[in-house]
Amino acid sequence: MEEHFQRDIHRLEHNPAVTRILDVVCAITGMRFAAVARVTEERWIALSVKDLIAFGVTPGSELEVRTTICKEVRDHQRTILIEHVAEDPEWRDHPTPKLYGLQSSISTPIIRANGEFFGTLCALDPEPRKVDTEEVRNMFELFAELIAHQLDTDDELTSARGDLLAANEAAVLRDQFIAVLGHDLRNPLNAVDAGARMPEREALTDSQRGVVRLMRASTLRMTGLVSNVLDFARGRLRAGIVLDKQRTNLGPALAQVVSELQAVWPEQIINTDITDAVPVYCDVNRIAQLASNLLANAITHGTPGTPIEIALRTSAEGAELTVCNVAAPISAEAEQNLFKPFVRGDSTQPGLGLGLYIAHEIARAHGGALGVASSGGQVRFKLTLPAAE
Repeated sequence: MEEHFQRDIHRLEHNPAVTRILDVVCAITGMRFAAVARVTEERWIALSVKDLIAFGVTPGSELEVRTTICKEVRDHQRTILIEHVAEDPEWRDHPTPKLYGLQSSISTPIIRANGEFFGTLCALDPEPRKVDTEEVRNMFELFAELIAHQLDTDDELTSARGDLLAANEAAVLRDQFIAVLGHDLRNPLNAVDAGARMPEREALTDSQRGVVRLMRASTLRMTGLVSNVLDFARGRLRAGIVLDKQRTNLGPALAQVVSELQAVWPEQIINTDITDAVPVYCDVNRIAQLASNLLANAITHGTPGTPIEIALRTSAEGAELTVCNVAAPISAEAEQNLFKPFVRGDSTQPGLGLGLYIAHEIARAHGGALGVASSGGQVRFKLTLPAAE
């Protein structure tokens, strides 16, 4: 049997709603056989059946469509009700009742929302039954509409699931591509950075030194972008931010971050205030990445010519890191979205809008929190890390 007929049998044969409809049809009309059939110009196939007279039809059974009353229902798309074949001048000599030995019959078209004729809801009995009433007609037509609605809903859900699956697969492939691309970009970036450092050992003119500084600044920014993209892709692929926690002092790592940024932006004043008396249980490289992202954000969005302050305090209760710069106030709406991916406070500035998102995810992975406050012409980011368990 063709696949589409098998699919129709599968979704209606054991459908609880359809089974209940057939039970009600038999109970109210007194008929002992009821079925939902798929009816085409050439085929009549039972999809769901209630048989109390051993009629011999089961789901998947096929009758010659030309021998059924359902063919006439398909041709005229109207309900046919027969109470007593022997007393009905229109049907007493018809070959179908004689062939199947029936005296009463009902058949109602099932029409989909798009106007397509699907099949019939039908019932029959070898004995006469009082069925040619407005109440029975309305009941059958309502049940036929419900079955059609069930079919339409099933198709919509199947289509939606397919679209969702395709979208999820596309998203995974996209994120895998981003991750591979980001990983492959690291080696050439490292080579460029190493090459940019070499001229610093030689005597350079001011213009040459400016070119080298520009190269290193661009390399540093690209390296940061690649790191952020890789972390974002890992998060989307459900790997999350990976941590290698150890008990360590954060001061040296933060000083290195400040030194690197100061080397590329020598005109930017970065004031440090580091009290690092107590080691912190954390991934020091990730915290350095977080600090670098916050400082790069401050340099990019801060008021030019104004200093940036970075401070660290550690104690037995944990650690607190703050980065403060002079900048225009952040609106309440912008503040709500500040740590979301691909969001930038100023769309005219370069970048992907991932730096603050990655910083926030690093804080969250440590069980800490990263927040922002904006007042009095200053923007202050504060990271709090809990004490080690």
